[in-house]
Amino acid sequence: MPIESGSCASARQAKQKRKSHSLSIRRTNSSEQERAGLQRDMLEGQDSKLPSSIRNTLLELFGQIEREFENLYIENLELRREIDTLNERLAAEGQTIDGAELSKGQLKTKASHSTSQLSQKLKTTYKASTSKIVSSFKTTTSRAICQLVKEYVGHRDGIWDVSVAKTQPVVLGTASADHTALLWSIETGKCLVKYVGHVGSVNSIKFHPTEQVALTASGDQTAHIWRYIVQLPTPQPTADCNVSNQLPATKLIAQQFHWQVSGEDEFEFSDKDEPDGDGDGSSDCPTVRVPLTSLKSHQGVVIAADWLVGGKQAVTASWDRTANLYDVETSELVHSLTGHDQELTHCCTHPTQRLVVTSSRDTTFRLWDFRDPSIHSVNVFQGHTDTVTSAVFTVGDNVVSGSDDRTVKVWDLKNMRSPIATIRTDSAVNRINVCVGQRIIALPHDNRQVRLFDMSGVRLARLPRSNRQGHRRMVCCSAWSEDHPICNLFTCGFDRQAIGWNINIPALLQEK
Repeated sequence: MPIESGSCASARQAKQKRKSHSLSIRRTNSSEQERAGLQRDMLEGQDSKLPSSIRNTLLELFGQIEREFENLYIENLELRREIDTLNERLAAEGQTIDGAELSKGQLKTKASHSTSQLSQKLKTTYKASTSKIVSSFKTTTSRAICQLVKEYVGHRDGIWDVSVAKTQPVVLGTASADHTALLWSIETGKCLVKYVGHVGSVNSIKFHPTEQVALTASGDQTAHIWRYIVQLPTPQPTADCNVSNQLPATKLIAQQFHWQVSGEDEFEFSDKDEPDGDGDGSSDCPTVRVPLTSLKSHQGVVIAADWLVGGKQAVTASWDRTANLYDVETSELVHSLTGHDQELTHCCTHPTQRLVVTSSRDTTFRLWDFRDPSIHSVNVFQGHTDTVTSAVFTVGDNVVSGSDDRTVKVWDLKNMRSPIATIRTDSAVNRINVCVGQRIIALPHDNRQVRLFDMSGVRLARLPRSNRQGHRRMVCCSAWSEDHPICNLFTCGFDRQAIGWNINIPALLQEK
């Protein structure tokens, strides 16, 4: 029989010790595991419509709450014993020593202080534990209420602006730092028209209120008005109305022109990388090269442009610290709006009145009133501490402003001294948009998040974002399309894509 060496014997003893130690650890945690298993079995035995993952998460959260309250309960018992001991000592000293009332007062103060500490700790623990449950359910609810429907990929650089046509057929427009503006089929995600008339970054795009005409602002110091013609076929009736069933192939008739582009690019790209994969989905779509009208009066980058009500005039905002009002038919400059101390960042017009609001890096935004042809009044709104990235009109007499100071403020035009609501966030806010019918604000952030708030400042949801879906870089702009059956919210960012979302607004408001 072979004789076991000393080294082998010692190794076997060490292995047995490690094994016995691991077994002892298992025994130590066995009661807690048995309790969790018993609770899980009880939960599985009950009828529930919740998915198993949510039920398990709920069980774990309640287990954490139970352990916290158990620790607090034990601490509470110890404090009660200490209070009883002090009371007994006080009673004994009160019979023999003068000044017992003072000791009693000191004891009451100490007991009251201990009780208040315990109460505060209970409240803190309760809030922390319940906030985990609330945040967990909010995440699950947001995913069910806010769903990513379609991604629009084709630009070769970041997308600054996104807009939805107001006339039929309804198409999506995007403005990009790659010098182009693209029109998309919302249903199929295919590029329909590519506009290449600018020689600088295209910073904004807005559709005419009644015609198939687009207005784009660019870093080449101009704004272009150009026509597009798009015809979409009537979708064939299908038995399944799921979003995944796409419309038939798009039939397109577009005007094509040839234009020799001259001049040098004066807008520096902020991202030189090539698009991931085959991102040039716009290479085979019809191209428009010549604008109907070019608006040229600025001495700097034109950062934004919009149509006045009726579509006969347009307003532009520039880095030259001015906003210009143009006559669309003649391309003539009607008014030059001066007063901002630094570069403008955005401009927006009222949907039904001749009102314009301009935003600036000087931490203010200004309201320009053109309702009276003889008097052009201006009001200055001061309330932000950093660049005002955008200010937009809503229904009634309200304006919503967003800023790099990480706040969004709701203002009443009749009272400009202070906002009626303030939303504080954890990241700079870019070009916001308001769902007019439901009064919901969509906030695109520098930190890749998109959040939804109501006009009173209550947070409604956060759009889902992960490695598989959502924006991967700064979100630059948001745009609502309330009546579209498939996508009613669009966002774009510097990840070179626009995203169409389906927001279940009734369910969202019900959750509030």
